[in-house]
Amino acid sequence: MGQSASTAAIACRRESSHSHRSKTGSTALVSPMLADVNTESSNEGIDGGPDYISDLPDECLACIFQSLGSADRNRCSLVCRRWLRIEGQSRHRLSLNAQSDLLSVAPSLFSRFDSVTKLALKCDRRSMSIGDYALVLISERCPNLTRLKLRACRELTDVGMEGFAKNCKGLKKLSCGSCTFRAKGMNAVLDNCALEELSVKRLRGITDGAGAEPIGPGVAGSSLKTICLKELYNGQCFGSLILGSKNLRTLKLFRCSGDWDKLFQVMADQVTSMVEVHLERLQISDIGLTAISNCSSLEILHLVKTPECTDMGLISIAERCKLLRKLHIDGWKTNRIGDEGLTAVAKCCPNIQELVLIGVNPTTASLEMLASNCQNLERLALCGSDTVGDAEISCIASKCVALKKLCIKSCPVSDLGMEALAGGCPNLVKVKVKKCKSVTSEGADLLRLSRGSVAVNLDTGETEHHDASASDGGAQDNGLEFPSIPSQVAASASIASSSGRSTSFKSRLGILSGRSLVACTLRRWSGGNSNSRNG
Repeated sequence: MGQSASTAAIACRRESSHSHRSKTGSTALVSPMLADVNTESSNEGIDGGPDYISDLPDECLACIFQSLGSADRNRCSLVCRRWLRIEGQSRHRLSLNAQSDLLSVAPSLFSRFDSVTKLALKCDRRSMSIGDYALVLISERCPNLTRLKLRACRELTDVGMEGFAKNCKGLKKLSCGSCTFRAKGMNAVLDNCALEELSVKRLRGITDGAGAEPIGPGVAGSSLKTICLKELYNGQCFGSLILGSKNLRTLKLFRCSGDWDKLFQVMADQVTSMVEVHLERLQISDIGLTAISNCSSLEILHLVKTPECTDMGLISIAERCKLLRKLHIDGWKTNRIGDEGLTAVAKCCPNIQELVLIGVNPTTASLEMLASNCQNLERLALCGSDTVGDAEISCIASKCVALKKLCIKSCPVSDLGMEALAGGCPNLVKVKVKKCKSVTSEGADLLRLSRGSVAVNLDTGETEHHDASASDGGAQDNGLEFPSIPSQVAASASIASSSGRSTSFKSRLGILSGRSLVACTLRRWSGGNSNSRNG
């Protein structure tokens, strides 16, 4: 590819004068060169022989460009005018700095990139963003947009969103954060576009209270499959949209104020097809969980720092959502979810494949039940638990025959637990242990030597990292994200060894340092299973 590119570049130079090259070079990055094909590239190679790459059809060259990264594509566009044109016309994804001066170059920019279907407009919070006129102009140049991401575009108003929605009726996914347009602008999109995914974060223009204008559902009510609301003090303005989305499959609510029990109670009879629910720092109690349990097809449930949820709510979920396969609970050290709820999950949800317990205190009783009944349990994380010790790890080692990945953090486990793992869990491939003070490098070495095929990562770091919750990693566009660890069991910023021997041993094995143990583990598990996401 590199040699052919050079050949084409030299051929172009041979047939163009220096002044002509200077002229085209000044506009190559903004507008396409639609010259006759005979002047775009030469059929003569560097040594006078045939230049075979010039015989490639445009479609083949476009396929090659689409397999390259953005930087390589930019380099290829400088080879000759034909490559510039094809690269621009075959680029479907574009991310732009949405400062106000984008308006001046937008016409030429979108003349070159006239096939864009996925567009991201992001502005620095300290800069002035594009306004309504620029957004409408972009929508006129890109009528085939299917995805739009807006970040900190504070100059956009309802007028701009209305104009955009009328020009891009094929939009399927909208993600907006730190914008200030109001309910009217959001309703314009929902009325004109059959959205499938909507993600909203910190939308300040929407007022709260009795006089608030309801949002949705519009035409999107029959097509929406995913709704994600983050950090909204007025999130319940979207209640009409949630209730009107009859085919909703994924609902994610992060740090949205208000009492959500009432909404879930109304949803109980109207929206029953949900497969995935994420609730983080939300005012919801067992009443809301009982309402959610009406979704008998529920497969994925995240309960993160919802202190009013107890064993009773989890029991309702377990008894009626028997297809549950992924369960994440951050109990926030409240001790309101424990053995009773987990035992109900073990009895009623045999399909559990992934279980993450943070700040929850299970004992051998519930862990043994889970291990015995949930034969498909492959991924288990136990973090910040005061009751998970060697006996519990021994129980897991002897009972969890399908377990592949185990993560233990800030639990009273010792080398005896590592010894038990050395003789159990026949399918184990990865173990990560962090901040378990009684686990030494010798215990980890024993596990490595006994199970050569198992990757063992021991981190005895003591430095606490800042609080990181489930939604900090972004809108999780492309797959299921696992929660990072909260403050009481927060991830360490670096790996500190307990002894000189441990340091040298880690160096010989090439152990990676400088990453959050549990957060990294969970993200990797998530990446390996992204194909199972409900879409």
